Amino acid sequence: MGNREKSKERREKRLQEIRLQMTIPYSDHQRWWSKETVAVVTGGNRGIGFEICRQLAAHGLTVILTSRDSSAGVESLKIFQESGLNVIYHQLDIVDHSSINQFVEWLQKNYGGLDILVNNAGVNFNLGSENSVENAYKVIKTNYYGTKSMIEAIIPLMKPSLIGARIVNVSSRLGRLNGRRNRISNVALREQLGDVESLSLELIDRTLSSFLQQVEDGTWTSGGWPQVYTDYSVSKLAVNAYTRLMARELYERPEGQKIYINCYCPGWVKTALTGYAGNNTVEEGADTGVWLALLTDQTIIGKFFAERREIKF
Repeated sequence: MGNREKSKERREKRLQEIRLQMTIPYSDHQRWWSKETVAVVTGGNRGIGFEICRQLAAHGLTVILTSRDSSAGVESLKIFQESGLNVIYHQLDIVDHSSINQFVEWLQKNYGGLDILVNNAGVNFNLGSENSVENAYKVIKTNYYGTKSMIEAIIPLMKPSLIGARIVNVSSRLGRLNGRRNRISNVALREQLGDVESLSLELIDRTLSSFLQQVEDGTWTSGGWPQVYTDYSVSKLAVNAYTRLMARELYERPEGQKIYINCYCPGWVKTALTGYAGNNTVEEGADTGVWLALLTDQTIIGKFFAERREIKF
């Protein structure tokens, strides 16, 4: 059996385990949440975001579905209403600061805050074997800076509790620092981004600025950046680094005010983002994100997961 067949076999075995775990209900002592627990999901009108909303609502939480396109969000909401699930809709564009501010004000006024934030909103303009960086600025602005802006705006609204509030960032293995096939080739930069003690917002921003500058002047192909879905991969590399950086800051908060932040890769899921060419179903792709959002283990913070297993950054 070749390496590709072995890899496929391992992946299918993991997915079988996930399918089994998804059928096991949470016990009473695991259920720290209730109907009053508020979860916000960005980009929730379709695909993985929609399924994360559905699963969280099915577990009995109050879910606020957000999307940039109001009409798409309202149509998605109708499906949940027909199912009797407790889902509310509000428009939100994570790259528009005024939209974020309006959402935060509405959330504060109507719910007093939130317990869980799932940052799912993101874009990708390459399908199949394409690797154009024509839309690199928009990809970086949405996937990284939009996620960062959302987290910064939401942190003051996260409700204090002994179990801790939760932030889950939907990311990708394509953004791994030390992935075998798609990592950045600059060893020094890789080591800097991998060192949690010296990691900083300035380093992340400088890395992104360097990439975008090379895109602009046409030198990115020789810059040592990831070779597959380059702009998307760089954006998710930044999300992963930011997750690790914020984990340290948020965990140092006083007891009762801690926020547990992690990220995960849903896999190659059959959604519009992949041109419906993925291997995993949306149910499988959403599962680890929901699992992280509801996790009772308070030692898990600043980590990267796939199929409910920790993987290396």
